Amino acid sequence: MNEFATSLMEKSLAFAVRIAKLAQFLGEEKKEFVLSRQIARSGTSIGANVREAQFAQSDADFISKISVALKEDSETQYWLEVLLKSEYINEAQYRSLRNEVDRLVGLLVRTVKSKKRAIGHAISKPSTLQSSTH
Repeated sequence: MNEFATSLMEKSLAFAVRIAKLAQFLGEEKKEFVLSRQIARSGTSIGANVREAQFAQSDADFISKISVALKEDSETQYWLEVLLKSEYINEAQYRSLRNEVDRLVGLLVRTVKSKKRAIGHAISKPSTLQSSTH
């Protein structure tokens, strides 16, 4: 596994831990259970999909798993906005979590683009068998 993939896995795991703690805080301190379950599900799913992608059965499966992580990231952004606007978290908490989510988006997008480039490069490269038969 390369350094970039390791970084993505570590950052998504660290984010999942932060989200788990946020969900715990929301339940225990704010007595808010619906939104806490929603953000816990979407926020921890990002890392779970990244981890699952490491053992994808194909390039298409890998891209699919990372794309699901991107969707979960987007949903997490939504729940963070709802928590801010409903005053369950303050502006500083929101900004801190949102910055982390935005960094994950960048890493996930870069991962998908990199894999698609690698696939495209492999497809456009003529095989030695094809070039030797012509």
